[in-house]
Amino acid sequence: MIQSMTGFGKSVLQLPNKKITIEIKSLNSKNLDLNTRIPSLYREKELAIRQLISKSLNRGKVDFSLYLEITGEETSSKVNEVVVKEYMNQIRDLSPYFKGGDQEVELAKMAIRMPDSLTTTREELDESEFKAIENEIKLALEAINKYRLDEGKVLEKDFLDRVSNIDSLLNRVIEIDPERIEQVRERLTKGINELKEQHDPNRFEQELIYYIEKYDITEEKVRLKNHLDYFKETLASADSNGKKLGFICQEIGREINTIGSKSNYAAMQQLVVQMKDELEKIKEQMLNVL
Repeated sequence: MIQSMTGFGKSVLQLPNKKITIEIKSLNSKNLDLNTRIPSLYREKELAIRQLISKSLNRGKVDFSLYLEITGEETSSKVNEVVVKEYMNQIRDLSPYFKGGDQEVELAKMAIRMPDSLTTTREELDESEFKAIENEIKLALEAINKYRLDEGKVLEKDFLDRVSNIDSLLNRVIEIDPERIEQVRERLTKGINELKEQHDPNRFEQELIYYIEKYDITEEKVRLKNHLDYFKETLASADSNGKKLGFICQEIGREINTIGSKSNYAAMQQLVVQMKDELEKIKEQMLNVL
């Protein structure tokens, strides 16, 4: 079952004094391109988080965000009373305007903005808390993988429809191939007759056979049919392998191009153009397959 590289997963963890929101978004990329946005409190666990994500998401441009919202009364910033009072005393000495009365509030506002008026204590990471966060990350990864799987089902249906269209067009190519060969034979015979030159019928027949063999597409038809079957077989496999499917598409394209170059017949070339159009649409979507 194929998976898309496009996905989104989200999980929310409510702790006694904080709310943690985890979001994971992914787009298509040749390899795993992981960007993380993590609060400084959990920065020491970034490597563990990256390893957890890389095990679950093999490829894609992945953006991981961990948002922290304090919901309790605790705060890491405290007012440094000694420093604030000293600032207030210095400001009073500089300006009589701030001495006494209602100006004390304004004075405090000014002092609190001064350097070192607030002290920040670094909160130590609680391992049990991170364990809960790690479980939430796993839930978000499950959500994004489900999203990818659902998107993959849509892509799979589209691929099967387009491969079926190419198969139908190939059958039409097979149907008109005998009349193409006959038309080539008639065109060559007419050309020789118009020259009004004497020729050896046996030699002409040999040359005609050689010329027609150059335009024979029997091998290409068989190989194209095999590649289409192999594509569907790979599509139905348990693992999602976008790179392998991409290689098969290259082989399908090679056979279609060879049929087009050998056809020398307008009706067949029109069918080839339609096959190329279907294949290009597959290739465009294939860039998004995991």
